[in-house]
Amino acid sequence: MSDPRPSAAGAAPSASVDRYAAALDRAHAIALDYLASLPTRPVSRRLDPPAMTARLDAPLPETGCAPEDAIAEWFRRAEPGIVASPGPRFFGFVNGGVTPAALAGDWLAAAIDQNAFSWLNSPAAVSTEDVVLRWLKELFGLPAEWAGALTSGATMANLVGLAAARQWAAERLGFDAARDGLAGQPPIPVISTTEIHASARKALATLGLGRARVITLPAPAGGAEPLALAEELARHEGPAIVIANAAEVNSGAFDPIAAIADLCATHPAGAWLHVDAAFGLFAAASPRLRGLLSGIERADSVAADGHKWLNVPYDSGFAFVRDAAALRAAFTVDAAYLAPDSDAPWDPFTHLPEMSRRFRALAAWCALRAEGRAGYRAIVERCVDNAAAFAGWVAAEPNLTLVAPAPLNIVCFRLDPEGVVGAERDALNREAVVALQRDGRAFVSGTTWRGGAAIRAAFDNWSTTPDDVAILQDAVRDVTRRLAG
Repeated sequence: MSDPRPSAAGAAPSASVDRYAAALDRAHAIALDYLASLPTRPVSRRLDPPAMTARLDAPLPETGCAPEDAIAEWFRRAEPGIVASPGPRFFGFVNGGVTPAALAGDWLAAAIDQNAFSWLNSPAAVSTEDVVLRWLKELFGLPAEWAGALTSGATMANLVGLAAARQWAAERLGFDAARDGLAGQPPIPVISTTEIHASARKALATLGLGRARVITLPAPAGGAEPLALAEELARHEGPAIVIANAAEVNSGAFDPIAAIADLCATHPAGAWLHVDAAFGLFAAASPRLRGLLSGIERADSVAADGHKWLNVPYDSGFAFVRDAAALRAAFTVDAAYLAPDSDAPWDPFTHLPEMSRRFRALAAWCALRAEGRAGYRAIVERCVDNAAAFAGWVAAEPNLTLVAPAPLNIVCFRLDPEGVVGAERDALNREAVVALQRDGRAFVSGTTWRGGAAIRAAFDNWSTTPDDVAILQDAVRDVTRRLAG
């Protein structure tokens, strides 16, 4: 067996399999112990930043150590700050878990280390991504001919769809946005509602369309009102970009996509409909929920997350675009060393901002292959049933109020004891979020809804059971009694 100790300075390190084996065996053992602990370990300890920094901060070592010792040391130092987000009692931020097949695929992707930017660089990676995109379109009932790409998440997926929208609108106005930029060109109006997600605003800022220039219409029930959108579109003579939400993050409310598609189709200069469907797109996997997405196939671009309801590891997202030419025009680049293979069906770097990128398609392929259509239908419906059960409990519990309907997998609620209002109630709910996170039995996140502090619980983990929902209820009840009396 080769010596696992680090090589002497200047000497070439050994690439012996034994060196990999010791490190991977240690990582495997640590990972299995961690996964086994997920049903019972504290979800979060809410470690203070100075305490976490003290555990990890140290000067750069002068000499190294065995790879397996490095991985074990990191885990020992960092363990109190690890949030059990893959576990069944994490209900914060719409983070999914990781199915066994997805985790195994992700490990293998790291080991074979493919740069999935072009066909020539990895035919296996690009072919796998092509199949994953086709399977996802089949799962969601989207047109087979749409182009797309896997991204790092919904933020980048929004950017991809909106970059294609910008390119389309610019061509209608007589210029090439990717080539010429936006300076000195006619403005491109972007219309959404007050519930537009921060990631869409971030994408608009990156694209030069401006996060503050979005025209936001009221959404009193969480979703867009077609009449208000019709009146706004009528104010614009040129092409416009409309951003709709499929499952708003606090309430799970859906914009009326079919009605919005009608308005976009009849706008004289054209209107591109982009749908931010980070987790709402997965409603299409269930026949009983698919109606929430009526008209989604008429959108021009759709953005969604994989590390939410697909339950694959971070990072993963995907974007689909009707106009493949606009998508390629937004991102294609010429360089002598990037000369494409004439036999290549496509190169991902022509469909998104990244050049070098990890082989994230393998985890998605393994997850979809292992679960199949029926498996994802069951996951989605089980999560929605868990959310409905928790929402019903909140509605019946003293000192708690359900602040919005829960049509999908988000339950937004607040502590609402009698006589506690305004700033005092807001402070109480912010304190409750911290207390629940420190409690460790379950993890929720805070938000603001209609001007007041509230609490969100998101249900999208494949492994969450009714027993886990009961633990969440116990934690919320205990914290409520302690804080509200």
